[in-house]
Amino acid sequence: MTQVSRENYKAGKYAKLDRFASYAVQVELIGATQPLSVLEIGVGDSVVSEYFRRHSPIAYTTADFAADLSPDIVADVRKLPLEANSYDTVCAFEVLEHLPFSEFEGAVRELMRVATKYVLISLPHFNHPIKFSVKVPLVREIKFLLQIPHPKVHVFDGQHYWEIGKRGYPARRIRSVLSKYGVVEREFVPFENPAHRFFMIRACEKTIDTGEAACGEASWR
Repeated sequence: MTQVSRENYKAGKYAKLDRFASYAVQVELIGATQPLSVLEIGVGDSVVSEYFRRHSPIAYTTADFAADLSPDIVADVRKLPLEANSYDTVCAFEVLEHLPFSEFEGAVRELMRVATKYVLISLPHFNHPIKFSVKVPLVREIKFLLQIPHPKVHVFDGQHYWEIGKRGYPARRIRSVLSKYGVVEREFVPFENPAHRFFMIRACEKTIDTGEAACGEASWR
């Protein structure tokens, strides 16, 4: 797993307008799950975690394998030192692409193991967007987003091992993995930042003996 340098999060370098648009989506999705407790994988610049800690009663915990980012729990997403069903909602926003794709499914399984209600994920989505927005008085704003695919071969850049939209990584491949461990209730690309694709996955029941997901037809919540 690649570690993003602390320098990457310096003010004015990381959190630009499009990223704040994604933060707004993250806040909305987390709130929609109505959690009492949240585990966020990947500290980043702590914008979302600090928002909830200051403005909500949610017990918000962060985890990261980079100790210098000062997470609440120093841990690897591939093997979290937590019991099954530890948190209502578990989030990993712009994190799992830092793992080789061969380790993606195992990380998803681990997130679902720890969550009781929902897992929220966002991943980079490579595409060429065309956007139209029209706003006139007394009429609701009309937004149109067209994503033109460009499935180029992904080259490891020191951080991302893969990205949705690159050759061999269509969104349906990611969806098929997520669907093994929960119900994908929402999947979308926000108009304000079409470089990020979001997934809202409702957790399956866990088997009593192992804590693993049991995703048979009768086990959905």
